[in-house]
Amino acid sequence: MSTAAPFIDAHSEGYATGPLLALAVDGCFILGLQSDSTLARFGVAAGLWATAFRWVTGLSTVWLNVGDAALGRDMVGVVVHLIPPLLLLLVAEAGPAWRRAMGRALAEATAQEQADLDEARQAAEEAARAEREEAARAVREQREWEREQAEQARLERERQREHEAALAREEQARAEARERAEREARERAEGEREQQRRERERREQEAARRRENERREREVREHAEREREQQRAEHERREQAERAERERAALLAGGPVNEKLPEPRARQIVTAAVESGLPVRTAAELCGWSTGWVSARYQEHRDTTPTPSALEGASA
Repeated sequence: MSTAAPFIDAHSEGYATGPLLALAVDGCFILGLQSDSTLARFGVAAGLWATAFRWVTGLSTVWLNVGDAALGRDMVGVVVHLIPPLLLLLVAEAGPAWRRAMGRALAEATAQEQADLDEARQAAEEAARAEREEAARAVREQREWEREQAEQARLERERQREHEAALAREEQARAEARERAEREARERAEGEREQQRRERERREQEAARRRENERREREVREHAEREREQQRAEHERREQAERAERERAALLAGGPVNEKLPEPRARQIVTAAVESGLPVRTAAELCGWSTGWVSARYQEHRDTTPTPSALEGASA
């Protein structure tokens, strides 16, 4: 790059193509080397076009490296800049040959090793065959002896089975007798449990009926108590309303006055007038205070007294 790029730019006025062309030529040259190396690994030749591509890119790299020194007649520079691309060209030509030669040598060594292995395997197979034949003869003899032993064991097992069958029949008879006794005992126990269950269910039903009757009586008593409580509360409300009405009537029965009454008395008269729906002037005549003062008390009463809609919402 340091040698080729300035050389290319010096001969391409108006275009800075030195780094791009140097990279392109070197990249193509490396591509040719790597592709040929990969093919040589598998023992395949790339052909004339690949060789031509490799040499064209290699010679282009050589020229771009030594061109500036050659035009300046600097032979030392030519030799110095010729060394790297020339080494690459030689490696490109010698590398595939080395790989093919090593591949052939490796193949021959592998074939010889395989032949030795085949010979050793054949000898081992012969020895194994002889061992197998000897083992087969021993096995046949062993099987003959085992058959004799098996026949004797079979006769012994038949005698043993007959004896065990007799014992099993006796045991089965005893087991059936025990099973019948246990079944009868289970049936008796089941009958007793069923009777106990029916008796328990009867007692539970009676207890449930008693609880239901008690619950109904309790509900009747609670309902009667709630009605008595409601009647008592209604009676108290009526008495309070009648007492308040009598008090209002007593306050309003005094008639107009010519002088101011004490403020507590005046406030009571104003409150009674508001609750009775009397106008402001009438309330002022009854307490002796000015209509402005009475109007202010009326406004205070309206601000502090909830409206009927508010009372209905609070009750809800």
